[in-house]
Amino acid sequence: MDMSPFSFLALVIVAGVCGAIGRSLAGAGKMGLFATVAAGFIGAMLGQWMADGLGLPEPFYLTIDDWSFPVVWTIAGSALFVALLGFLRRGK
Repeated sequence: MDMSPFSFLALVIVAGVCGAIGRSLAGAGKMGLFATVAAGFIGAMLGQWMADGLGLPEPFYLTIDDWSFPVVWTIAGSALFVALLGFLRRGK
């Protein structure tokens, strides 16, 4: 599948917003823009994997140019990922 630059930018923005919401739910401190976007994309993979494993449906997909972005599971996955990072960081 081809993706236009506008679609890629839109997905990055959505991942950043979902990562920021997940970060704030996890109670994490300051993170940079790139770390927040990365948390959003990692959260999308982790959240979708968890939802598929538990057999849970996605209540809200955001479709951009034939790409479906699981918003709810992205937020949940990024919150879990950031909380796990915070736990590992505090353990040292």
